Amino acid sequence: MMSALIVIAACLLLALLLFDRLLPDQAARLALKLERRRSGLSLAEAAVPGFSMPYLQGGREQQETLVLVHGFGGDKDNFTRVARFLTPHYRVICPDLPGFGDASRDPAASYTMADQVLHLRAFLDQLGLEKVHMGGNSMGGFITAQFSATFPERVASLWLLDAAGTAAAQGSAILQRYLQTGEMPLLLRSEQDFTKLIRTTTHRPPFLPWSMRTTLARRAVRDYPLHSRIMQQLTASPLLETRYSTLETPCLIVWGQQDQILDPAGAYSFQALFPDNQLQMMAGIGHLPMVEAPKRSAIDYLAFRTALAGQVSEAVALGEN
Repeated sequence: MMSALIVIAACLLLALLLFDRLLPDQAARLALKLERRRSGLSLAEAAVPGFSMPYLQGGREQQETLVLVHGFGGDKDNFTRVARFLTPHYRVICPDLPGFGDASRDPAASYTMADQVLHLRAFLDQLGLEKVHMGGNSMGGFITAQFSATFPERVASLWLLDAAGTAAAQGSAILQRYLQTGEMPLLLRSEQDFTKLIRTTTHRPPFLPWSMRTTLARRAVRDYPLHSRIMQQLTASPLLETRYSTLETPCLIVWGQQDQILDPAGAYSFQALFPDNQLQMMAGIGHLPMVEAPKRSAIDYLAFRTALAGQVSEAVALGEN
């Protein structure tokens, strides 16, 4: 009986491996569907002027809304694993920014940080969201920080994970080499470059099935011409400290100490910009804390929000006295 079960299990494993190798697009879609379901997320789509913006949503509508914005070359599923620990507490929304993920692409459009801020505002308007909590990784951190500066009345708090947008953050060796040579691990010329991408964005690479790696690599190669132009627009966008001195939005600043893409010194430049902050430096983590350590990242965020709620309650009580 035991030997028969072992044979059946081996056959099932072989079938899964063949499915993963022979039909990578279908296998990747199935894997994403299962991950999203496990995290309580469903797929929807919004339309903003000039673009469609698919997004993931989870939690209940009556809960406070947390909008999470991916970084350069990423997509809405960068937050799927961390969302598993957040959807019981908040309404979580993760959009694809124009030019990325499954969002539409217009080669003639502009994708500066200011443009993406306006796209994000149009997205919130489309969903009828007036005031939300926001989080962003890398480029997404730049966009959400600038959004909070531009529309402070619409942002209750910020969660910045290895955020771009300051001179210190963007002083990393990789970005300086990009400015000199145009070479950047986030820009893939071939599928083989995907291994280098994972190696430079994570310190402890998460498990990714072959189908997912292949599908993401192929998409990145197709996007190389457009993303090369977007990278130029990103690095040419005015840095936050050149436009703002003090921003009042409460902010949790998170940085992986082994980040190679953006310099961890950027954490302290964001502290200077956002005086009402908490700082969490994560040892043994690279550029994507929410991917490398989703549970730990979520626990830190929940603690931040609990402390923030306590501050709000105290302020209300003082105001009533």
